[in-house]
Amino acid sequence: MALMPPMWIVAADSSQCRIFAAHAPAGALQELETLSHPEARLQEQALVSDSPGRAFDSKGAGRHAMEVEVSAKKHEAMMFAGRIAARLDAGRVRRDFDKLALVAAPEFLGLLRGKLGPQLRALVLHEVDTNPSGMKADAIRARLPERLYSTPPA
Repeated sequence: MALMPPMWIVAADSSQCRIFAAHAPAGALQELETLSHPEARLQEQALVSDSPGRAFDSKGAGRHAMEVEVSAKKHEAMMFAGRIAARLDAGRVRRDFDKLALVAAPEFLGLLRGKLGPQLRALVLHEVDTNPSGMKADAIRARLPERLYSTPPA
């Protein structure tokens, strides 16, 4: 009988992502790798090279700063969420896992969810909206259900 691939648990915020494996439904987490994105820790001013451009109103003599649609910090978080999704998709293709759990700060969880393709989204069994930064593996595990998944009949 072939061993089933483990479940992966992704614990992420906008600056760090830790990927864990759970080899049993009620088992402990084993840390596999860490992805980091130090740019997310920079202040907004350090991420933006200069002030927004200026524009004239189409009617009248008003002049105003052009607004940026997405802040530089949110852009960095979106880029990192995309990088995480690409890493997960590579693992999916290689069949490194067959189930996923996402543990992320609420806003980042939304960004990450938006970057997952339909094949990855179909593998997500659990989502926990809590900030995992600084949490140890056992604290992350405690936020998840006692049984992460059901085992197939033998």
